[in-house]
Amino acid sequence: MIYLDHNATTPIAPAVREAMLPYLVEKWGNPSSSYRFGAKLKGVIEVARGQVADLIGASPREIVFTSGATEANNTALHAALRANPARRHIVTSAVEHSSVLSCCRALECDWARVTVLPVDREGLLKLADLENAISDDTALVSLMWANNETGVLFPVERIAELCRARGVLFHCDAVQAVGKLPVDLRRLPVDFLTLSAHKFHGPNGVGALFVRRGAPFTPLIHGGHQERGRRGGTENVALIVGLGVAAELARNRVAEYAAKVRTLRDALEQGILATISDTELNGHPELRLPNTSNITFRGVESEALLLLLDQAGVCASSGSACLADSDEPSHVVRAMKPESAASRQMVRFSLGRDTTILQVDTTVRLVREAVTVLRG
Repeated sequence: MIYLDHNATTPIAPAVREAMLPYLVEKWGNPSSSYRFGAKLKGVIEVARGQVADLIGASPREIVFTSGATEANNTALHAALRANPARRHIVTSAVEHSSVLSCCRALECDWARVTVLPVDREGLLKLADLENAISDDTALVSLMWANNETGVLFPVERIAELCRARGVLFHCDAVQAVGKLPVDLRRLPVDFLTLSAHKFHGPNGVGALFVRRGAPFTPLIHGGHQERGRRGGTENVALIVGLGVAAELARNRVAEYAAKVRTLRDALEQGILATISDTELNGHPELRLPNTSNITFRGVESEALLLLLDQAGVCASSGSACLADSDEPSHVVRAMKPESAASRQMVRFSLGRDTTILQVDTTVRLVREAVTVLRG
């Protein structure tokens, strides 16, 4: 198998798996217990909290563990709106992850007002559009760091500074950026930031929300006193331990990640664009993640091409894994190129640190063969 869908999920690192195992077998107590067998697990959770904080340049007290990015995104949006009932306006973009856009639509049906910013043909956002969209009743700007389908990067630092200057809270979905790019929240005025373990070789089902000290916060999930009252529910110690170890590994490797993976991505991309006619890159050629390539194959339906690639042993995708069961075309590419059929004729290849040049060369050949069959 050639796995080129790392933006959907990554394999669990061996060190992460080994660290989790004791908490699935011997150390299975409840951290909220008063007796030592369970209570000693509180310290284990705090170690993981520190590991996650170190990865993004935060204080451990600013980290709230969640079930993943979807919960973290929803929590941030709800918290910002509840902070000031007089402010009911959210600003987001047309290319956000479905967990943000769907939450915004639900809030809009209830009582919020939502402005969805467009992007240009390369997936870039105009800061002037953002500045014009912010009004006196804006509660939150929610914009991603890196797009999950195209890898395109938004100017997060300038967005954060603009929001701070206008007195508006800023939430950043950084799920695709953390572990691939350096993230340092000591110098970046973000109020809420989302990350997910399984995007950087941790387990599925656990993530975190960074809540800057002093930022207004109301829990989305009410229950017990867990997470200092910020997220009710018994902690999944094994998953949290896995997230912590994955965060430590990512912090130690992030400096070398881009150089290694970008070279392979460029080889894959150039091989496809140079040898297969009627192909086009979707997204800015430079301002994007080092591992992501989104390519349109004109005249070829995405699902047909992916089916042939799957039969040949290549794993790729036509967009977010969260929408894989949907018949709708990519909302990201459609927002970039609404006049074309590109949103139904594209494939995303997202590489990982273990991808090899042999896999890249083989994929180029298999893609070329599949496209020839489908166009034939």
